[in-house]
Amino acid sequence: MSNFSRTQTVRKHVAATKNGVVAAQHRMAAVAGAAVLEAGGDAIDAAVATSFAIGVVEPWMSGPAGGGAMVVWRERERQARTIQFGMRSPSTLDPADYPLSGNGKSPDLFPWAAVVDDRNVQGATAIAVPGTVAGMELAHRTYGTLPWRDLLMPAVGLARKGMLVDWYASLLIASTARELAKDADAAALFLDEGQWPKVAGWTSLATTRLDQSLMVETLSRLAEAGPRDFYEGEIATALVADIRAKGGCISREDLAAYRARLTSTIDVPYRGGVVHAAEGMTAGANLAECLAMMENAFTPGGRPDGTSFAEMVRALGRTYERRLREMGDAEVSHAPSCTTHFSVVDRHGNMCAVTQTLLSIFGSRVVSPSTGLLMNNGIMWFDPEPGKPNSLAPDKACLMNVCPTIGEKDGRRFAIGASGGRKILPAVLNLTSFLMDFGMSLEDAFHHPRVDNSGGGTIVADETLPRPIIEALEGVLPVVTARRTVFPYAFACPAGVMRENGINMGCTEIMSPWGDAVHEKEGA
Repeated sequence: MSNFSRTQTVRKHVAATKNGVVAAQHRMAAVAGAAVLEAGGDAIDAAVATSFAIGVVEPWMSGPAGGGAMVVWRERERQARTIQFGMRSPSTLDPADYPLSGNGKSPDLFPWAAVVDDRNVQGATAIAVPGTVAGMELAHRTYGTLPWRDLLMPAVGLARKGMLVDWYASLLIASTARELAKDADAAALFLDEGQWPKVAGWTSLATTRLDQSLMVETLSRLAEAGPRDFYEGEIATALVADIRAKGGCISREDLAAYRARLTSTIDVPYRGGVVHAAEGMTAGANLAECLAMMENAFTPGGRPDGTSFAEMVRALGRTYERRLREMGDAEVSHAPSCTTHFSVVDRHGNMCAVTQTLLSIFGSRVVSPSTGLLMNNGIMWFDPEPGKPNSLAPDKACLMNVCPTIGEKDGRRFAIGASGGRKILPAVLNLTSFLMDFGMSLEDAFHHPRVDNSGGGTIVADETLPRPIIEALEGVLPVVTARRTVFPYAFACPAGVMRENGINMGCTEIMSPWGDAVHEKEGA
């Protein structure tokens, strides 16, 4: 039983518009994307602007030094595509540099055997080759309509102001202050006197801002010189020098060789509609498996019930058993992941669902002193023990939990995804079922209680679900109940948009204090 109020009500209003909508985990990033739509940009232009803006205002969740995936819907072609921009291990990485300590399991996201000094978790030795800039480059080159420079200017402006440290930012910084203090540059950016988290006052208005002047220089350079500068130019030189000075092994060759990939989607017929899931090293294939099992397991009624929820968690249990056996990315349930998701629809019906990440919260807890960028810890995605499906090796793609998705049925189309590590797939499956099995509105789907079964042998159910549903879940696996709260999240944190009969709308996780859906006419 939780300590939290049972009489408090939290809602997010979903408004309809003929214009475009950006739904993101930070309102200011959504505002940046919506402004691009208002300037005549495509959904992809807005996604590029949102991607870089959210890396400024939510730097511990994602940024240029991370990776991810995008699912795109092109209305004119009536076609969905995947853009894969996941991280890779450096080509000169030596697994012998990550010896097992013999001291149990890793303290962070994944229950791998612990490595000496947690070299695969924290510090420069945990940094993988980033893919986000290349992903945005490919998306823009393929579908963009506005100049690259213009799309980065909102992020430059936000960095010049500096991220406002409100109570929520203070909470997240405090959660990782001990680890941030180990890197002098991370401590200088996020902590006071190298050890105390920057905080907002208990009753005073927030006025503290991060000094992101180095990021201003980096983003300005990236805007003017173009995206390949991150991989082949001055930014690449600075990143490699900084990472190697701190003990990492990424080389200029690793960055120069990196390319994002444009591929097809996994197209899954479901309940008379189609779900377009991401290809590649994502959870897209697992989503497809779950949908196939659910379609044959029950016939939807008026509202989600014990049968539909039970079959959903059964499907999740089966697909996670295979994923953990064959793909190898089990996570520790208590550890916070570092991911963000945003979805965009423009006035013409083009859509995209974008998930990008640094992996752990604050990534490797290392800041590049020349660029001001917080670096990823993608090496932690690999199992340090040899001979496993996902064992650590050089020049190898990282297996991600991201699951950006586009679905369509009965004249409605939606783009959804979530942050939250292994909880992402269950959240996307819950929402897909609500929208396609039960025909819920976007607002009802985002407010409806959810369940999570992500391979840990226990179902987590929203404590507000009716008792008959809880009992049906208990017939599948042991159940613990939890309240949806601001921190920590018992469930993943989704964001989505929908289009029906030429009308667009968006919504984000109702408990997220920063997340919002912004129409292109709304100002800051």
